[in-house]
Amino acid sequence: MFNNKVLLITGGTGSFGNAVLDRFLISEVKEIRIFSRDEKKQDDMRKKYNSDKLKFYIGDVRDYQSVSNVMRGVDFIFHAAALKQVPSCEFYPLEAVKTNVLGTENVLEAAMNHTVKKVVCLSTDKAVYPINAMGISKAMMEKVVVAKSRNTPEGMTICTIRYGNVMASRGSVIPLFCRQIIEGRALTVTDPNMTRFMMTLDDAVDLVLYAFKNGVNGDIFVQKAPGATIDVLTKAIFNLMGKPDHKVNVIGTRHGEKLYEALCSREEMFIAQDQGEYYRIPADNRDLNYSKYFEDGEQNLSKIEDYNSHNTYRLDVEGMKALLLKLDFMCEIVNGNLIVPEGV
Repeated sequence: MFNNKVLLITGGTGSFGNAVLDRFLISEVKEIRIFSRDEKKQDDMRKKYNSDKLKFYIGDVRDYQSVSNVMRGVDFIFHAAALKQVPSCEFYPLEAVKTNVLGTENVLEAAMNHTVKKVVCLSTDKAVYPINAMGISKAMMEKVVVAKSRNTPEGMTICTIRYGNVMASRGSVIPLFCRQIIEGRALTVTDPNMTRFMMTLDDAVDLVLYAFKNGVNGDIFVQKAPGATIDVLTKAIFNLMGKPDHKVNVIGTRHGEKLYEALCSREEMFIAQDQGEYYRIPADNRDLNYSKYFEDGEQNLSKIEDYNSHNTYRLDVEGMKALLLKLDFMCEIVNGNLIVPEGV
């Protein structure tokens, strides 16, 4: 599908962008454009990959003109640019709106104007029943995607994927825990009973490719992922690093955090299609006939559960260890290289 095509990755200098490059640079893709506002990370990536297929563009999704400029000749887009840190979005919620909501509007409008064929937008489990500014902005992003997908040019597809905790992505707690152990500091754990979905970066790329191949306008895709408590995660890391008695400091749940995260709401599970390893959530494409909203009901939702990190398949310590060993830097640590790479 990507042979001789031009792929654009917004926010492409992040963990997801690097994972896509690891997968795609050996393919027959014609060109991969990296669009971001961080010139240092772009220069690091340029030196790391040293590939003629890579083209770098400085810009910001908040600026429509810079987005439009990078779209010329693009066939496909993975839209990963976002503000993702819960605390920073809590302090600056309008900044989250400008990037996650209005920035997505700019990307989609420019894509429609430049006859891009497919766009996959990246969202998060925090968009389901959101309680923080980051999650709320991502939920609104999803609504923007669905709204724009109703009016795409012929032959264009826009869809969304949601994923949970991506292990060892930038800002992930796993590298933090490893650094704290290596430096002899106590682990700072919010709540040992808190659960999160566990996915690798390869899983995230697989999910995007599945949506790319199978999505129709307005679809949201989620991958069925295992969950684990923070207690199981810490014990697995201690075990792998040979530090079973390392000190843990329970600091309590931080502002804007949940006990567990959901990838599909109860209302979405009512219409979700089970596709094996994935759920497909089709868009609500009812027209603006008000009777369909105010007078026509749905079946009883009380018998349906949301899909969350508490009720998904739970990993035990051994299962968590096996998943952790899929991370290259964790294998290095286990083999005695006690350095966590910068940017992880």
